[in-house]
Amino acid sequence: MERRPLRPVPELLTALALAGVTLAAWAAWLGWDQHRDVHSDGTTTGPYEAWQVIGLVLTLLAPLYWAVSRRYVAGAVAGIPVGLTVAAYADWSDDSSGLFMVGVGMVMVGSLAATAVVSAVIAAVGRAGPPAAAAG
Repeated sequence: MERRPLRPVPELLTALALAGVTLAAWAAWLGWDQHRDVHSDGTTTGPYEAWQVIGLVLTLLAPLYWAVSRRYVAGAVAGIPVGLTVAAYADWSDDSSGLFMVGVGMVMVGSLAATAVVSAVIAAVGRAGPPAAAAG
């Protein structure tokens, strides 16, 4: 297995770029929806719908794939969780209960774990290469 040394500057630039892309994606998918839906029985849901979160995740797969396929795995695994954590903190910090930090912590840990797993899968598939042509 070929190991390349960690290149700090490209990894840092990748992490910063992915954090910026992630912040923009959060703003596009989740930033505009700030109200909770009150149902007839008095329960509330929201402020986000499932399709918004799914859209955010699917949008972030493209830059993650780009970074990992170019072997900037550390930058990818750092950048997206940092962007999501900063966005969640900025979006939820006006919560009067003070419990927003629990949610921000969950976003941080969950996005770090998910980004690491998806990055490992992308890297493993990339190392396997395209399937060989069948001999005819």
